[in-house]
Amino acid sequence: MRIYLIAVGDRMPGWVQEGYQEYAKRLPPECGLHLIEIVPGRRGKGVDVERTVHDEGERMLAAIPRGCRVFALDVPGRQWSTEDLSQKLAGWLQGGCDVALLVGGPEGLSAACRQRAEGLWSLSLLTLPHPVVRIVLAEQLYRAWSILKNHPYHRK
Repeated sequence: MRIYLIAVGDRMPGWVQEGYQEYAKRLPPECGLHLIEIVPGRRGKGVDVERTVHDEGERMLAAIPRGCRVFALDVPGRQWSTEDLSQKLAGWLQGGCDVALLVGGPEGLSAACRQRAEGLWSLSLLTLPHPVVRIVLAEQLYRAWSILKNHPYHRK
């Protein structure tokens, strides 16, 4: 099984790339984490933001590998504890299907991305910078895997 993190944004600062890679490389091949970056649309004065979000959404949907289960990260989504995520990961591994996690740009996800998803997941009620979301996701997936394997990384 593969987990695809499909996120709007490219050219992340080094600290973001290092933080993400630190946890992504810890995951074993049976639940490898793969980043697919979506080039963000233009933003600024006079730009139609709705159109930008729509276009980013179309590129995100086109990037989802065939046969993936899709979950969208969205503030109004359901919050999962680390233990909840661990159980979801166990189900994903058992089911054998790849999973795509969608992370939108500064204005969020398009309606089409939210509709395509089988579930909406909120990492927090806090508004997190999108680069930080990559690191938090990678770390939490590693922590969820460590719970499944009784690895000492996760301590209560």
